[in-house]
Amino acid sequence: MAGRGAGPDFVESLARGLDVLACFDVDHRTMSLTEVAAAAGLARPTARRLLLTLEELGFVRTTDGSFQLTPKVLTLGMAYVGSLGLWDIARPHLETLVARTGESSSMAQLDGSDIVYVARVSVPKLIALRVDIGTRFPAAQTSQGKVLLAALSPDALADVLAQPSRAGLPPYIGRTAEQLRDELTEIRARGWALADEELAPGVRSVAAPVRDGTGTVRAAMNVTVHAAETSVDTLLHDHLPLLLRTAGDVSAEWALWQSRPHVEVEQRDETTA
Repeated sequence: MAGRGAGPDFVESLARGLDVLACFDVDHRTMSLTEVAAAAGLARPTARRLLLTLEELGFVRTTDGSFQLTPKVLTLGMAYVGSLGLWDIARPHLETLVARTGESSSMAQLDGSDIVYVARVSVPKLIALRVDIGTRFPAAQTSQGKVLLAALSPDALADVLAQPSRAGLPPYIGRTAEQLRDELTEIRARGWALADEELAPGVRSVAAPVRDGTGTVRAAMNVTVHAAETSVDTLLHDHLPLLLRTAGDVSAEWALWQSRPHVEVEQRDETTA
């Protein structure tokens, strides 16, 4: 997993440390040294040094010879989300949308050919796939991903689709590359996307774009329903108008937040005063 960088400034040890953190997930909450070494493709001594370093930094804890992540790892992702200013803006709107629809709502951004969830307000319903902040899914199989892909230029879209997914899910085989491009053209024109059981059986969702102050699509917001409970007609006729209004409100407030006055004042050195 490590050693992928080709630039002269690439730090392989840092890449290996990040690989170790990425080994842990919902199915691997606790891992032995041997399991971490195998998952990260590292020699046991290397994996041990990295784990002990991460433990000293507070990102990993060890119990009875097994390792697990600590909540401090959340600071890595939340630093990114917080730097956008997006979560504080989106949260009340997501909560209102969920209260009105009775369904879960999330926001995601594009990372390679995947989407990554950066905000979520959920309801206790049984859905085939678990979603948390940081969850990664193939963009072409999700409504949010299709909204984000549709906003790309043809060259950028080709580059993104050429990248392999890191979500660990099997590819969707119900659509050709040409059909996907035709669908993205339609999504770009109408301003929303539908994913009907493309990600997993029973998972149906509709998504709309969230734009920054320049009008660029930077994120996507969705409403997710269980296919057995909510028809496509109900999703599009009842929930989509609320979603489009909410995404527009978030976009408008985000644009205002980005345009706020900001001045950095140079600190005076009292020792030279």
